[in-house]
Amino acid sequence: MFLLSKLFWVFAQPLSIAFVLSLLAALLGFGGWHRLAASSAFVAALLLFVTLFTSTGTVALQVLEERIQKPASDPAEISCMIILGGAFDNEINTARGGIELNQAADRFVEALRLARNYPEARILVSGGDGSISSDYEGEAVTAERFFTAFGIPALRLVKENASRTTYENSRNTAELLSSHGFQDCLLITSAFHMPRSVGLFTKAGIKVMPWPVDYRTSGIARLSFDFTQPALNAQLTTTAVREWLSLTAYYLAGRIDT
Repeated sequence: MFLLSKLFWVFAQPLSIAFVLSLLAALLGFGGWHRLAASSAFVAALLLFVTLFTSTGTVALQVLEERIQKPASDPAEISCMIILGGAFDNEINTARGGIELNQAADRFVEALRLARNYPEARILVSGGDGSISSDYEGEAVTAERFFTAFGIPALRLVKENASRTTYENSRNTAELLSSHGFQDCLLITSAFHMPRSVGLFTKAGIKVMPWPVDYRTSGIARLSFDFTQPALNAQLTTTAVREWLSLTAYYLAGRIDT
């Protein structure tokens, strides 16, 4: 299932679909199917236009980010926090032994802030190697280098280094929480990823306090044309499509209830 989902996403991305449609249009044209070729080319161009030059992806991502709000202030106390992986560049870190962060870096920056303000809180990092090759170190391994570099003792960390998906995050974390006696932990992940994460943890019987970070939208975006940032629009659309597809697939599979 893991490999199938990875391969599916290679072709389900908006730009991949546009490429396949363009290739199909060329093949149909060479074969003399000119009307079908024109239709395929038109759909590819329309998909590219929506992806690159509108705020559709931004709005779709914003809907997810607004579903679960972050508390207005820090809690009085924190006994534990769960950080979902996805913030480190595993390929580079495996090769260079570093702590290179990607766009989701806020997950660990915020966790570091909380760890320093709540010195008694335990930190459970959930994340393995989510690549198809499985050749890289997991995020929980890199996380130890990250936290200790900023003075957080390794003894405060609980590392779950086997998860490759959010579903595995919830299942593997449930076992660790039970064995360590952790309860009512903060759940730290990207805001757009929080609805699916909370759904999975709730389904697994884990009570958490959502602590969304890594916002990608302003919260006030509206549907409009946007010719100023096509690369960013494509990135946001791709992220939104992936998360909405994942939510739908998890719901249909019975892994989440809403």
